[in-house]
Amino acid sequence: MIAAEDLRKRVSEFEGLPDDQIEWFLSQSTELRLKAGDVYARQGDAADAMFVVLEGRMQGRGEVGGDTRVFDLEPGDITGVLPFSRMKQFTFSGRADADSYALRFPASKFPELIQKMPVLTQRLVGLMSDRIREVTRMEQQLDRLASLGKLSAGLAHELNNPASAAKRAASQLRETLKRIRDASLELGRRELTAAQRSEIEKLEASLTKVDGPPPDALTASDLEDRLDSLLRSHGQNDLWQLAADLAHKNFKPEALEQLFAAFDAGTARAALVRISASVEIADLLNQIESSTARISDLVCAIKEYTFMDQAPVQNVDIVKTLETTLTIMNHKLKRGVEVKRDYEKTPLLVNSFGSELNQVWTNLIDNAIDAMGGKGELRVLAHRDGECAVVEIGDNGPGIRPEIEAHIFEPFFTTKGVGEGTGLGLDTVQRIVKKHRGNIQLRSKPGDTVFQVWLPLGESAG
Repeated sequence: MIAAEDLRKRVSEFEGLPDDQIEWFLSQSTELRLKAGDVYARQGDAADAMFVVLEGRMQGRGEVGGDTRVFDLEPGDITGVLPFSRMKQFTFSGRADADSYALRFPASKFPELIQKMPVLTQRLVGLMSDRIREVTRMEQQLDRLASLGKLSAGLAHELNNPASAAKRAASQLRETLKRIRDASLELGRRELTAAQRSEIEKLEASLTKVDGPPPDALTASDLEDRLDSLLRSHGQNDLWQLAADLAHKNFKPEALEQLFAAFDAGTARAALVRISASVEIADLLNQIESSTARISDLVCAIKEYTFMDQAPVQNVDIVKTLETTLTIMNHKLKRGVEVKRDYEKTPLLVNSFGSELNQVWTNLIDNAIDAMGGKGELRVLAHRDGECAVVEIGDNGPGIRPEIEAHIFEPFFTTKGVGEGTGLGLDTVQRIVKKHRGNIQLRSKPGDTVFQVWLPLGESAG
């Protein structure tokens, strides 16, 4: 058995303790001589011992937030269950990484340890607190990464849609430009007067400018049939797509009759092909403009959400952060969530870490959407009450049961299934709100759950 003096030198927790206390500790401990690969603890077994590593190298392996974590133990480290720990079963499996020597102190002797070695007990409690903080930090980091992963996946989808639309429009634009070039060459070969050319250009301009919404589906379908019949009556049996394009632009059959009356069939056909191609180019350009604007808006929202290139602490417009978060989460909202807003018109400025407040809104909105099963009414309100900005995020889901309400902000508490949540979302929300000298309240009944966040207004908000 190791001597008291050697234990003091090798393990910092025993430093300065009297010989009689250490001798008692050693008398209650069992020596473990482990070969590489030997197991000293199994996950799920009763947590019945504390281990003091003296020589060699040992390892622990367990799950944190659903991920497997490995921690190395060197001489001087203490592992296993500690005094006042609530651990009932080992949350890790341990084995020797190399030939090792350790002491095994039984948990059944902890009451005596607390009485006989109060200084060691205090140090072990400190060690346990450090361990809890580290595990909590890892859990919180995993929770943030999981949230970031969800947001990233949603944003990738949101960005992909307009990007794909712009790509398709650009591809179609190339083909349409060839059609308008061929039609223009055909018209160029014909002897047209200046008045005739002006008539074609005037008709083309009237159709390519955007001056109102397209006709409804029923009107467009009826108009397409009339235009197609008219084209066929003039021997143009293969221009059915042109009829559809012209109907979408509310092109009247009377104008088509005038075109055939003013030109021979070949010229009228070339003019129609060019006009149709011009209309399609205008539509494609509108699609590209709309898609790229959507991408630009999303990128801007991402920058605002993360407060990229901005000071970490500043007066933040609460309503703007709420709207930015709703934009970022649009991929979840558009599946069946109706958002009802009620914002005070006067800006509500809070001196804060803007990106952290966005994390609060993200967690609360995400929880509300999940509570409603992805479909329902989400209420987002912001108003002033005295010297505070008050934000309310509510939903019409089933509500939170009274017996759960008392635990809703506790770390690691979750009502979600295994692997669906770490139970740190609302704990993180509460910590961020308190960091901003605010508070958060909950009221819930079936069909009406509201989280109310109070934040002190910045000095310039008065």
